[in-house]
Amino acid sequence: MSVPEARAAAERAARASYGRLVAILAAPTGDLMLAEDALSDALERALRSWPERGVPANPEGWLLTVARNRQRDVWRSAAHRTARPLSEVVVEAARTTSPLDAVDPDAIGERRLELLFVCAHPAIDAASRTPLMLQAVLGLDAARIARAYGVGKEAMAKRLVRAKRRIAGTRIPFTVPGREARSERLPGVLEAVYGCYAVTLTGGPDEAPRRSPDSLAGEAHYLATTLATLLPDEPEALGLAALIALSLARAPGRGTDYVPLAEQDPADWDADLIAEGEAYLRRASAADRLGRFQLEAAIQAVHCDRRRTGITDTRALRTLYSALVTLAPTLGAQVALAAAVGRLDGPDAGLAALPDGVDDFQPAWAARAHLLAEAGRFTEAAAAFDRAATLALDPAARGYLADRAAGLRAR
Repeated sequence: MSVPEARAAAERAARASYGRLVAILAAPTGDLMLAEDALSDALERALRSWPERGVPANPEGWLLTVARNRQRDVWRSAAHRTARPLSEVVVEAARTTSPLDAVDPDAIGERRLELLFVCAHPAIDAASRTPLMLQAVLGLDAARIARAYGVGKEAMAKRLVRAKRRIAGTRIPFTVPGREARSERLPGVLEAVYGCYAVTLTGGPDEAPRRSPDSLAGEAHYLATTLATLLPDEPEALGLAALIALSLARAPGRGTDYVPLAEQDPADWDADLIAEGEAYLRRASAADRLGRFQLEAAIQAVHCDRRRTGITDTRALRTLYSALVTLAPTLGAQVALAAAVGRLDGPDAGLAALPDGVDDFQPAWAARAHLLAEAGRFTEAAAAFDRAATLALDPAARGYLADRAAGLRAR
């Protein structure tokens, strides 16, 4: 086997099982940093070993075994430094180990959810919870998380280290909390799963197609549907599952040119995912608690309904976005509401509805550019398209926006 093939096999194993393996490795002591270091060491050894010996029949089990051996080396070192018997250190470290640890990691589907709830513990700073979950459970590096949050890589890395030390120092248990505590932590867990999906929306040259089960979007879809299954009476868990399924239904494949939503052919959308999302949304709407994810799922359902009717109900979108801005006034929701206002009441009304303070918020510049073009203000629109292109992370979207700017200048 060649080195590239071995690397691809290791990357597939890491994508599929990163969160499960970190959760298993960290469960005995709560030491996330050691768990991540041990797994990183195992992946490096896989790249050296697998090209010569071939990929093992159970790649995840191989990685788990090697990583555990690395942990034991560290524990032995700790015993040496503290002059405590090795057996004492190992017994203490392993005292919370579950018998399930010996099972194939693929069979332990809830371990990632346990780790999500651990990272949502109220003892951890609220600003660190979602970034910590994105890294520890989903394997995103600090640079990508920092980019999604609009902060520096070093600042985000320090924030993550502090959160991991907090978990280890306070010995937060690696268990799913009771019903009351689980309800308190659920919003943070849902936010992290949505964050896992949201970071894929920017795309990138190496990003797997979002409908692929091996992609981050596929992982978010799995976690959302698993939460909805485990918590069938939580309308926001159902709403998140609906939101991701309906959004994922319209996801393009690898190498596809960027196509704005209004220009997409609904025949290309995934009918099964649409049906799945609509079913979750119906179940969520039967409850008497309305939340952000249910509203966002309803917005996606309106868009997806164009596959059936051939039209987009813009008035329904404006109503839903108005409710979303009232409930969760994020910049994204405010920009989307302004776009809907522009479609219904004219571009000048849409421009007036755009929020202030959006210097580096790419969707706001894209919406502004479109509305300016609709208003016939082509010079300003071209400049806004340039700004939107500069801020775009997806190469396909960046190229589309740059082409729009060039086209307006050529008028």
